[in-house]
Amino acid sequence: MLKPFKSAISSLGVANGILYLFGRAMQALSKGRCYLIRYYLVAQPVPNPFVPVCRPSESDKIVEASSHDSLVEHFPRPDFVIRERFAKGHVCLAATHKNVFSGFLWFARGSYDEDEVHCRFLLAEPATTAWDFDVHVEPRFRLGRTFARLWDGANERYSASGIKWSISRISAFNQQSLQSHGRMGIRRLHTLTFFCLGKLQVGFMSCNPYLSLAWREKNRPTVTIYPPDSGNSKFNLVQ
Repeated sequence: MLKPFKSAISSLGVANGILYLFGRAMQALSKGRCYLIRYYLVAQPVPNPFVPVCRPSESDKIVEASSHDSLVEHFPRPDFVIRERFAKGHVCLAATHKNVFSGFLWFARGSYDEDEVHCRFLLAEPATTAWDFDVHVEPRFRLGRTFARLWDGANERYSASGIKWSISRISAFNQQSLQSHGRMGIRRLHTLTFFCLGKLQVGFMSCNPYLSLAWREKNRPTVTIYPPDSGNSKFNLVQ
């Protein structure tokens, strides 16, 4: 019984380890109806001037996909999810290796409606910030440079349009993702914890509105995010 507890504490720290195990217990006892989600909101600096990490390759390409591209058929997400993203004006960068789909990265401008919990993320300075989400690399390409090439593609477009920060959320329980993004200089802005109890969602946040109660999509909280250099945001480096 103590082994999972010690493992969670060792990898996640005391607070996150306890919350992770509590959430797992909630989910098991409720047969999936109740669960806990904890996010870190983070900001990744955009290099300016842009300098690519990867060398150009004739085999590996990054393209800005549209809803009509044949690549969309290979996206590992439900069709209605992809259609909704394009309808909202979100941008998809797709990676290919020898014309075979190898991954994608999405980003939004202005605001983003989270699909895992009921929450809207509003960028306070949309001229200099973007919201990146759902960075995916196909399993067979995860040992290669696809992840780095996707970020080269994003940073090239960001830099050209004056974006200084790419904002996103990362699970506080995903230590591997936190470490890999930490190597890119990400700064942690806020912590958001959601208790999802059937149709009821209770949110605790380190920023305004601090506490929220939502029933399905009613009373969905809006979290306004300021970039680290705005003077309105406190942050910590993610190690």
